[in-house]
Amino acid sequence: MPTQFDAIIIGTGQAGPAMAARMTQEGLKAAIIERKLFGGTCVNTGCIPTKALVASARAAHMARRGGDFGIAIEGDIKADMKRVKARKDGIVRQSNQGVTNWMKNMDGLSVFEGHGRLESANTVRVNGELLQADRIILNVGGRAAVPDMPGIGEIDVLTNASMMAVDFLPQHLIVIGGSYIGLEFAQMYRRFGSRVTVVQRGERLVGREDADVSEAIREILENEGIEVRLGAECVGFEKRGADVVVSASCAPGRQEIVGSHVLLAVGRLPNTHDLGLEAAGVETDARGFIAVDDQLTTNVPGIWAIGDANGRGAFTHSSYNDYEILAANMFDRDPRRISDRITTYGLFIDPPLGRIGMTETEVRGSGRKALIGKMAMARVGRAKERGETQGFMKVLIDAASKKILGAVILGIGGDEVIHSLLDVMYTGAPYTVIQRVMHIHPTVSELIPTMLGNLQPLE
Repeated sequence: MPTQFDAIIIGTGQAGPAMAARMTQEGLKAAIIERKLFGGTCVNTGCIPTKALVASARAAHMARRGGDFGIAIEGDIKADMKRVKARKDGIVRQSNQGVTNWMKNMDGLSVFEGHGRLESANTVRVNGELLQADRIILNVGGRAAVPDMPGIGEIDVLTNASMMAVDFLPQHLIVIGGSYIGLEFAQMYRRFGSRVTVVQRGERLVGREDADVSEAIREILENEGIEVRLGAECVGFEKRGADVVVSASCAPGRQEIVGSHVLLAVGRLPNTHDLGLEAAGVETDARGFIAVDDQLTTNVPGIWAIGDANGRGAFTHSSYNDYEILAANMFDRDPRRISDRITTYGLFIDPPLGRIGMTETEVRGSGRKALIGKMAMARVGRAKERGETQGFMKVLIDAASKKILGAVILGIGGDEVIHSLLDVMYTGAPYTVIQRVMHIHPTVSELIPTMLGNLQPLE
């Protein structure tokens, strides 16, 4: 006979533990299943460890720039990668253990460590034991994509996950993929001291952004000595002695890049391939993401999908928001929806990118009349004082309603400052609300009203 529960959660990523806590608070007998690392991607191989590495890389970068600020630092600045990794591991360990202890000591929650697989619409098997519940929450996350590229079987490739074990400095790191994950690793390892080349199939970096944003990001990276190869339509690999050779062109006399290590950052896949979805009749899209409606319900009553595996966000913050939406619908009679939220995310190179809502390209494509404001970070006092004047701010406004349509801040503090615009945008208030606010000087935020006071028609 199966062991009975009121609810089963598969996966302990960002949304799962919070959902378990809410369910047990509501008096439900719940089970949560984790096959590998408590906390999921963010805690173990994503946000937390990468931002710890970014911080170490920034420390090295600023030490090398000491002379710019009148500070004399003698000798070469070198990264001790074993100590860098140890620092990162310590931060990860604290977070991982925090989630683990929370789950294992939660009243009303049974924790199973093993691979959970659906056997029907209301049963899950783990470690040979069959669990049954009328509510099943799928929170299985994703993994790095490793596509079948020519010669990839001949070499050892690194992914965002395996990079966490690196405690040495690659002589020449070749990053395949010029988007968010790849660029963060590219900049950090360049600052640690590696030679770095980014190989991108598209004609520009971070292709979902506007062209001016892509170009500014490229300029930031190239100013630090990162080599960028665009339009690499035929990427292939070859082992040549101790080196790795990456071909980046289909043309005769192909362009070759010789390096020591390859990091593959070409996208992510949902962990749905071995979940037993077919046994429960749960539908997925062509890429394997679990299909959900606006309130995270799958096509099977009693089964929901939250987090990266539903393809509706793929960020830690969107995963947690999935939990909030599901809990509100399940327990609070509050019909929250995915469509209520505004697209928002960051790119954590230095200086960082904060982005919300529509891009300029999307606004133009919508055909609506709009206003645009733009300001170079070189005009911002805080940026000049810190010696970090790269980047710019841009905002798009609906000309009729005066509501904010979207914005991007690429520059010092951009990942934090963008929230001042996001919050106003979410309320549906006109841009004049923030345009008339008195902000503190000297900050980056104080230039938001100035930018909004100089809007021009989007031609």
